[in-house]
Amino acid sequence: MCPDPRSHSAPAFGRQQGIGLPIALFVITVLALLVAGMAQLQQGTGQAVSLQVQSQRALHAAESGAQLAVAEVLDAASCTGVPAVQVFSVGGLRGCQAALSCAATAPVPLGGSGGNQVFTLVSRGQCGTGNELASRVVEVGVR
Repeated sequence: MCPDPRSHSAPAFGRQQGIGLPIALFVITVLALLVAGMAQLQQGTGQAVSLQVQSQRALHAAESGAQLAVAEVLDAASCTGVPAVQVFSVGGLRGCQAALSCAATAPVPLGGSGGNQVFTLVSRGQCGTGNELASRVVEVGVR
């Protein structure tokens, strides 16, 4: 006589339907979603670091342009020697540029030594292209 699988007296293992496959699929799906999320997070972090580096390079380009403009103004005592654009081609600033502008105030009577004219220098440093374009501005007053 063969036991009836529908019978209540059948052993417990005879009624199992195989829950292992759905659990395995669920675990694999959850792990795949976690891996995809971590990959997106890593990509976003990489882009943020790249933009931060470009921003620091742009700041250094703006500061270097301002220093160049200060030297030109102090040598000539006027804005005539300040270049409109300084393109950097060596070192860490390769591919960066600084757009420079200079404005002079009217001479004012001052006591003591030194000039009586104030030059306002603005240097806008730019590095990168497209989504990685970074720009920083430095303003300097020279007397």
